Amino acid sequence: MVLVAGGKNVVPLASAELYDPASGTWRATGSLVADARQTHTATLLPNGKLLVAGGQDSSFNGLASAELYNPASGTWTQTGDLADPRFSHTATLLQNGEVLVAGGAVNSFTTLGSAELYDPAGGTWTATGSLAHARRTHTATLLPNGKVLVAGGIISDDILASAELYDPASGTWTETGSLATHGLTTRQRCYPTARFSSQAEAFSRAQRVRNSMIQRVGLGRRPATS
Repeated sequence: MVLVAGGKNVVPLASAELYDPASGTWRATGSLVADARQTHTATLLPNGKLLVAGGQDSSFNGLASAELYNPASGTWTQTGDLADPRFSHTATLLQNGEVLVAGGAVNSFTTLGSAELYDPAGGTWTATGSLAHARRTHTATLLPNGKVLVAGGIISDDILASAELYDPASGTWTETGSLATHGLTTRQRCYPTARFSSQAEAFSRAQRVRNSMIQRVGLGRRPATS
């Protein structure tokens, strides 16, 4: 099953739907309870629940609230709030079961470099090391060695080419090689996508900017990235 939650249709939405690949049909499920939201993240946890965090409200400001979806009951429950309201951030499931949230923006003028860890056992967030470069609309990819690669993004009106690695063991970030977009006049990227390839190489590609964002997560399987 695929869960679609929130997004925007003129105003931010709280509704959610489930897609059944076997029948090719959609059906309604429980709505978000904390906030209607857009440009949030959705992360499938090892226990099968889904963590939705942050996003934008109807005034285009960042949200700090987070919620958990239970596929067994089709309902949402509120969990601990983020320390920093944020949208257009990333959320990555780490090998230890925690979720790393990094970067994003508070509003149209303030981009974040802070990062936080979510503990599913306690339902709480704790601060971890900050990015060397504040950024939003970047990518975050879990690597086989357990580190997280963050690449690209935007700060203010500047498009970034820089990339960084997060080490869960130390809770710190280190800069790594910058993006190099061959065949283009610029090396920077905004709104990229990234995944870990079968050839064990991390890569990203430009993606068309969309007016609204909804989070899609396949239930019943653990994603490699988020």
